[in-house]
Amino acid sequence: MIEGLSPMTTDSEAPSLWQACVDLLAQEIPQQQFNTWIRPLAAQVSDDGGKLTLQVANRFKMDWVRAQYAARITALLEAVQGRPVVLELALAPREAPVRTSPAPRTMQDQVLSELPDVATPVEAAVPAPNRSRLNPQLTFTTLVEGSANRMARAAAMHVAGSPGQLYNPLFIYGGVGLGKTHLVHAIGNQMLADKPQAKVLYIHAEQFVTDVVKSYQRKTFDEFKQRYHSLDLLLIDDVQFIAGKERTQEEFFNAFEALLAKKSHIVMTSDTYPKGLTDIHERLVSRFDSGLAVAIEPPELEMRVAILINKAAAEGAEMPEEVAFFVAKNVRSNVRELEGALRKILAYSRFNQKDVSIQLARDALKDLLSIQNRQISVENIQKTVADYYKIKVADMYSKKRPASIARPRQIAMFLAKELTQKSLPEIGELFGGRDHTTVLHAVRKIAAERQKVSELNQQLHVLEQTLKG
Repeated sequence: MIEGLSPMTTDSEAPSLWQACVDLLAQEIPQQQFNTWIRPLAAQVSDDGGKLTLQVANRFKMDWVRAQYAARITALLEAVQGRPVVLELALAPREAPVRTSPAPRTMQDQVLSELPDVATPVEAAVPAPNRSRLNPQLTFTTLVEGSANRMARAAAMHVAGSPGQLYNPLFIYGGVGLGKTHLVHAIGNQMLADKPQAKVLYIHAEQFVTDVVKSYQRKTFDEFKQRYHSLDLLLIDDVQFIAGKERTQEEFFNAFEALLAKKSHIVMTSDTYPKGLTDIHERLVSRFDSGLAVAIEPPELEMRVAILINKAAAEGAEMPEEVAFFVAKNVRSNVRELEGALRKILAYSRFNQKDVSIQLARDALKDLLSIQNRQISVENIQKTVADYYKIKVADMYSKKRPASIARPRQIAMFLAKELTQKSLPEIGELFGGRDHTTVLHAVRKIAAERQKVSELNQQLHVLEQTLKG
């Protein structure tokens, strides 16, 4: 029993069981999470108080509540009740849709035909993948979580659960192949699961440019505006592609303002943080930066291992943990490269009719491994970082400690740990015979700051891309 709680033992008090649990959860869970996941739940308590059923809006939310909160809720229920309580989760019954007479079809209706018709019954209103352009396989469930994407994933889930409220717009940035596109598809898929009649559109920025050009050529701007300005959720990938395109930026600004005015949500991805974008009008950049800008980092070792094992399982193959660790240590840049390495290993295994092992992985990836071993060395990192920050390579091993030298030296140590197989003592030796604890301090400091300082994150991203060629 939780200290300070008196058990409720009488059946007459059973209806207040859930409220007591809610009051306790409100003290434990951050307010935004509480409002998103706990407050909307409806509870039914059995007559004897031995079972409590929570009604959840959709399967996505039910899975999330079960995974994140069910164990704690059960513990609190039993502490309040003073005896075991069975917790069940069930889908809340849907209200019957209101039928209205369909409006006459116009050219605008035809342009909007890819979006759900509000007069269509719920069962038929679920958009086909080509209507919203969402990939139904890219969901929060299929996204491997780790420290590299935890903040971005949490923000994306909040947007999906409470669209039009906080974090509008949501701007997700990071390097190629880190999972930005997966996240935006997951937001759209969850919103459609929750609200099947919502108007959701996923689009690449290049397609938006094409649509602007076509609307000018065909003089169909009314249809263009109706299509984009009426959305409930716009998901736009690689927004940096509108750079230097004045008319496209003008139309994107107009759509942006129209959607915000009607409390629709906008989610964008980019390869850099908002203020790092070039050739994009300042008023657009300020809009991008007005909501929440959050980075996705290259996946850490444990996350890379989990991705490999999960992806292999999805392919119907088994990836031994020691092989996953071997591959994860050698393929560090992004999820896309991990998937490519996995496909090579599985194909090599099937072709040679051999089980997946470290030696088989070494053989399958020999070209990739030789390129990486040849390109990335501590000496190369030191030279690249010194050139970037305009200091001498000799400063990397010197005892000088001014910030203009110490900071790049710490960054080089961090990259040496991330991009090579060298141990901390080996790295310390290559930095002028420094102790391994000095290297560890630098690695931890830069890793922590990367999560908080977007400028540093962008600098590291540039350096990593340079080193990886």
